[in-house]
Amino acid sequence: LVQELPSTYTVGVVQQWLREQIANLVLRSPMEIDIHQPFHAYGLESVDAVGLSANLEDWLHRSYAPTLAYDYPTIALLAQFLVDDLASSGRTKAHEMKDTAAAIGEPIAIIGIGCRFPGGANTPEKFWELLRSGYDAVAPIPSERWKSDDYYHPDPEASGKMYTRHGAFLSEIDKFDADFFGLSPHEAMRMEPQQRLLLQVSWEALEHAGLDALKLAGSRAGVFIGYMNTHEYSTLQMQQQCLNDYIDDPYFALGSSASIAAGRLSYHFHFQGPAITIDTACSSSLVCTHLACQSLRNKECDLALVGGVNTVLLPESMINACKMHMLSVDGRCKTFDAAADGFGIGEGCGVVVLKRFAEALADGDHILACIRGSAINQDGRSNGITAPNRLAQEAVIRQALAYAGVAPHEVSYVEAHGAGTALGDPIELEALQNVLQPGRLPDQQLMVGTVKTNIGHTAGAAGIAGLIKTVLSLVHKEIPANLHFQQPNSHIRWQDNQITIPTATIPWHHSSSSAIAGVSSFGWSGTNAHVLLEEAPAISTTESVRPTLLLLSAKTPEALEKSTQNLLTYLQQHSEAKLADVAYTYQTGRSLFSHRRMLCCHSHDEARELLSTLDAQQVVTTSSQENAQQVTFLFPGLGDQYLSMARQLYEHETVFCDALKQCAHAFEPYLLHDILDIIYPHTLSEPPSPQKNTSSLPRLDLRQMLQRGTQEQNPEL
Repeated sequence: LVQELPSTYTVGVVQQWLREQIANLVLRSPMEIDIHQPFHAYGLESVDAVGLSANLEDWLHRSYAPTLAYDYPTIALLAQFLVDDLASSGRTKAHEMKDTAAAIGEPIAIIGIGCRFPGGANTPEKFWELLRSGYDAVAPIPSERWKSDDYYHPDPEASGKMYTRHGAFLSEIDKFDADFFGLSPHEAMRMEPQQRLLLQVSWEALEHAGLDALKLAGSRAGVFIGYMNTHEYSTLQMQQQCLNDYIDDPYFALGSSASIAAGRLSYHFHFQGPAITIDTACSSSLVCTHLACQSLRNKECDLALVGGVNTVLLPESMINACKMHMLSVDGRCKTFDAAADGFGIGEGCGVVVLKRFAEALADGDHILACIRGSAINQDGRSNGITAPNRLAQEAVIRQALAYAGVAPHEVSYVEAHGAGTALGDPIELEALQNVLQPGRLPDQQLMVGTVKTNIGHTAGAAGIAGLIKTVLSLVHKEIPANLHFQQPNSHIRWQDNQITIPTATIPWHHSSSSAIAGVSSFGWSGTNAHVLLEEAPAISTTESVRPTLLLLSAKTPEALEKSTQNLLTYLQQHSEAKLADVAYTYQTGRSLFSHRRMLCCHSHDEARELLSTLDAQQVVTTSSQENAQQVTFLFPGLGDQYLSMARQLYEHETVFCDALKQCAHAFEPYLLHDILDIIYPHTLSEPPSPQKNTSSLPRLDLRQMLQRGTQEQNPEL
């Protein structure tokens, strides 16, 4: 067949055959079919596209993907591909990646996570518990949003009605501690829930990173926020209030402005790096991740908050999505399954804290995972403005691999976009197979899943939700189940690929030196993003045997009790956590407020007991409105000085050690010795205990030493 191609299968012949096929489908003359018009312009639907691929297979005696008409959405493009494919045994020259050497980018460390996702996943720990247990967060639409019966009708074409009653919604999105963020109740009321969520979750992400938000004021920290839905809260206010109530209120416009979503965070924290709100629809927050990494590498910022948020406040939004036949009937994403009929609506907010890897390592930050590389691109003219493009998806993944310096077979898991549509899923898996197959051994399966099966499609927060899931999977070395996968989608060529969809939580197996994962997010406007993650390097630490001071603080007594309970719960659930690390984070990585609680403990058991009983003899609870005063250690020189005095402070307290070194440096010209070698001789096996009698230790006479040093410098004296 290939040998007959030059005289039989020319571009003109194939174009004419396609014209006749389309004309028969739409009941028009072949002469009326424009070879440059997208197929969707003639009303072709997904079933027609699948049928066209089948007819091509019969005519050309070759195997083609059912989604071929989406990859090449016009007769001209499809005909050229078919001729090139026949001539080169499947190699598509027009879309080959150029063999260019990409510069490998500096890794970016992920050091903190904050989140609010359906199912009560309000912390990274609770989110992981939801994922690991295979929890389905889809539920009936909450009655406080709207009465679903008023808007429901099973007929998709029923005017003003939606054909689903379910989604994955957040609870209590009206709850917000305005006073904590220094906002008046009136201004907070005008702020849409998405802006409130971003403030709360960003603060929690910084705390999770062990960073004191107040100490970051004035720093070159950047803010990159994915934000798709911006009109609902303002519309809701207009529906429920008379004109003058909102039109004369300056806070009204600010409360729903997309630019303010990022700007408010920079304003509140006094960050002076880039502040950008991005709307590329579903890919918004993963595009933000890419831009934040570029900004960090370009030294435009030294720290970056990256996040996305989505809430659904009006039934009209879901009604309109139903009219586009985007939503599933049961409100669930049945990704890769034969029953896939659209996506389920999801709400959520996720924020991660990024830092250049070398600096995070030097600063002792807790690195959760590393971003090796990322890329973004566009579908261009696909088969409809919202239709996916396999070739563009392949290209963006290849770009990310090249930038990261990662071989395709090294990727062991992909967190897919996975919206759960009958043809979108096959297109995505075909792209993954084509790009990540090279170099893969026969038994080396590529695991693929999506968080959308747990919490629905969270629109502007979808990319960051997938990223956070993948980071947590890397941390715990497990891959959660892809829910609702029972009968594989028949449009996916399973027999030709090495892709496995996990139906239960499984250990993360990989053949490379470290686990590497890809995260994809594709916007309905055509903007695609792909990020490559690698597990964090193992860093060994030792547990301290010293007593540990736990310090908690809050703005109100009630908040202090909540903070105490949170710490108790954390220690109960994380017995492996080093107590010294916990204490360090609370002392240096938390803002200090006026209501405080302190306790000294030697073990997890003691800490849990004291946090439970709050024994007044051992737990100090106080409040102070005064500014924090610096602590000074004073050794006045009165009384005996002895070897190894204050040795524990010297060995374990950095500030004290640095101060002593400065003093020793100042004395050295007069003593002609390093006084630290005298005070802390290496031959002393252990420092004296405060309870021990120090009278037997050698005494130090600093005046005599100074006098002797002066005489050696000036013998005439």
